[in-house]
Amino acid sequence: MGSEGRVAARDARKKGMAIVDLTLRPGTADDAAECGRICYEAFAGIAGKHAFPPDFPSPEAGVAVIEGALTHPGFYGVVAELDGRIVGSNFLDERSAVAGVGPITVDPTAQNAGVGRRLMRDVMDRATERGAPGIRLLQSGYHTRSFSLYVSLGFVHRVTLACVQGPPLREAMPGYTVREATDADLGACNDVCRQVHGVDRGGEVADALKQGTARVVERAGRVTGYATDLAFFAHAVGETTPDLQALIAAAPRFGGPGLLVPTGDSALLRWCLSHGLKVVQLMNLMTIGLYNEPDGAYLPSILY
Repeated sequence: MGSEGRVAARDARKKGMAIVDLTLRPGTADDAAECGRICYEAFAGIAGKHAFPPDFPSPEAGVAVIEGALTHPGFYGVVAELDGRIVGSNFLDERSAVAGVGPITVDPTAQNAGVGRRLMRDVMDRATERGAPGIRLLQSGYHTRSFSLYVSLGFVHRVTLACVQGPPLREAMPGYTVREATDADLGACNDVCRQVHGVDRGGEVADALKQGTARVVERAGRVTGYATDLAFFAHAVGETTPDLQALIAAAPRFGGPGLLVPTGDSALLRWCLSHGLKVVQLMNLMTIGLYNEPDGAYLPSILY
């Protein structure tokens, strides 16, 4: 962002006004570098103020995530510009019936001036236009301003999650077989997800199958759970808590900041802690529209 955009943003904040000259447009692959830089700086800035590690370890990691969303046909991306300069972006994961928001980021020089609200309204309107029955997002517990924003927009707090990280366990649980998923498992994975959540996340599972990160757990010769990966940007579902324990125990690594474990599943969280994983931070799952209380065990992704 150039000096003119920074000055305009600062002046707007000082006056306590929203940036009225802000324009929104669809994101393109050419926006990846600047939006990725802003993504890294925004997350690192707020995390640093609260003495937490950033969700993205480097600017390159931020660019990679943003580029992936901008170039994936299953994501909708919107970019905010002020005086022709990018000051933020937001995304909507449309790979499944329920839409997931994020990452939403605003340049630190333009924060607290209404940019985030405009970006959120845009993706919410997009979800309504495509007939999504529900919208979900995850929010960092220490970031009270974003929590207040989402509540004011109509989001409801559903679950508090513990982000846990640590060395891989590389263990096998008796009676549970964990293996790499194949295309033939897609139907069974969708069945488990519908059983637990009332909807499936088949688009994400299909992507994980292409990437080679999806795994299933079998009990008595039947698929009883799956994970698109054991990572921050991946989700897992199981009929029971031990199904998820088996998937976690067999994982070769835990990608990104860690796994998102619902604190209400005290048995799973205690098990993770007893196996050497540590809580990094607490997060909140927030929703608008369709939400079914899960009937089983699950790990959401950072998108939902």
